[in-house]
Amino acid sequence: MRILLDENLDWRLRRWLPGHVVDTVAYIGWSGIKNGVLLRRAVDTGYEVLLTMDGNLSYQQDLTVHGTAVIALRAPTNRLADTSPLMPAVLACLPTARKGKVTYIG
Repeated sequence: MRILLDENLDWRLRRWLPGHVVDTVAYIGWSGIKNGVLLRRAVDTGYEVLLTMDGNLSYQQDLTVHGTAVIALRAPTNRLADTSPLMPAVLACLPTARKGKVTYIG
């Protein structure tokens, strides 16, 4: 599965997603892009899941028009120490993550 880590997450979370192709927004040069454009680009380039800390994304964007699933982490901060413990739950929900929907973890 192709997964895109939003710029609000630590790139090192890739380590907890074995067996998947994981890129970061910063690595592919998309830092600073607004959510609507980011979602469209993610779909157009074949990403199946956007992993983010932005829990308000579903209120800001009409996700039904975008062909990607969104997984939003709920943690005290976006620090690796707070988000990495959520990765087993992310791995478990990847097979059932639905396009156009947000799945909240944490």
